[in-house]
Amino acid sequence: MRIEKLKRNYEVLVELVHFPLHPETPPEGLSLEALFGPDAEARRKRQARMKGLMHAEGLPYGERTHTYNSRLAQELGKWADSRGDGGGDGGAIHDLLYKAYFVDGRNIGDSGVLIQIAQAAGLPADEARRVLAERSFREAIDGDWESSRRIGVTGVPTFAAAGQGVVGAQPYEVLEQLLDAAGAKRRAAG
Repeated sequence: MRIEKLKRNYEVLVELVHFPLHPETPPEGLSLEALFGPDAEARRKRQARMKGLMHAEGLPYGERTHTYNSRLAQELGKWADSRGDGGGDGGAIHDLLYKAYFVDGRNIGDSGVLIQIAQAAGLPADEARRVLAERSFREAIDGDWESSRRIGVTGVPTFAAAGQGVVGAQPYEVLEQLLDAAGAKRRAAG
């Protein structure tokens, strides 16, 4: 993946900042037809484009039929990151959330699904259940959403460094240019 390659080649700290993509999505989710409209051919092309982008990144991508509200998943991921053992900057919980949503088409807005994912990541189910029930990381995600708005994020992924950014799946060379322009230090070839 490009982010892993950047971390190998640059002295950078990668921080995930969450963004409210379709926060109005109801708990049960929405069909892609309801979200994008009745044109089946346009939806097929959108799916093919996403599948191609994910394939180029070395990521699996399933045939999605629905979109789900990711708010609780973001809160769970933030909690996992705060533990230090939950896989910050793309670790186990984030990889499993990705797979659940983009490959398996699971509802990542459902607490039961999220607790299963936390367990699969090696996190304690009882703590995950409490975090979700109490919404312990609601304010942290609100802060991320505000930060996203403040810096002008309009889509995911967005890559930002030193006040500059690029939106969307970008070639590795574009991300290198972003880091070079930000003054990031390259690691010595090893």
